[in-house]
Amino acid sequence: MKGSLEADQLIKNWPMRTISVSFSVLPGQALALLGPSGCGKSSVLRMLCGLLAPDSGRVLLDGTDVTKVKPYRRGIGMVFQDHALFPHLNVEDNIGYGLATLGVGRKERRRIAGDWLSRFDLSGFGKRKIESLSGGEKQRVALIRTLVMKPGVILFDEPLSSLDAPLRRRLQTELRSRQQELGYTAVYVTHDDDEARVLADRIIRMEQQPDS
Repeated sequence: MKGSLEADQLIKNWPMRTISVSFSVLPGQALALLGPSGCGKSSVLRMLCGLLAPDSGRVLLDGTDVTKVKPYRRGIGMVFQDHALFPHLNVEDNIGYGLATLGVGRKERRRIAGDWLSRFDLSGFGKRKIESLSGGEKQRVALIRTLVMKPGVILFDEPLSSLDAPLRRRLQTELRSRQQELGYTAVYVTHDDDEARVLADRIIRMEQQPDS
């Protein structure tokens, strides 16, 4: 697992503003993009993972230009604000969804899901329905679903914003410890100063800059 990531003069022009960023993240580091709603934080994540094409600039992964590479070929994981879990699938099948697309057999997917659920203190949750989970449990399942694909880089788009304050603080600490334990490179989007300080080694502040 490597995971160096660089945004090289990425620019995206919108009718009312222009997003312009440059930064690099070393393997195993955690970076937070901090700023108010509407400043373009989520758009930066979408450019990094390939869901949004920049107007200019490059995305480099381990030194390789992946700007025009399809999202599913970049090896970058993404954890969304709403978790993006499939409500019609149980926990086990949500976790194994990406593995199934790679041809991993059902028995092996179950084994992998069980191992990861145990690591995240969710043993026995494999057959649970998504609707039966708490917000914190959904967040863990979403993270596990990303981790089983073994990405070197994981992007987090305000993954804790919908949780109540006590749970949010607890999961901030858990996310940080998991990132350090497993060694993946992380980029977090948040509007919360305290959260950024807990989650990240380094913080980049983004400001809203309307076009003149």
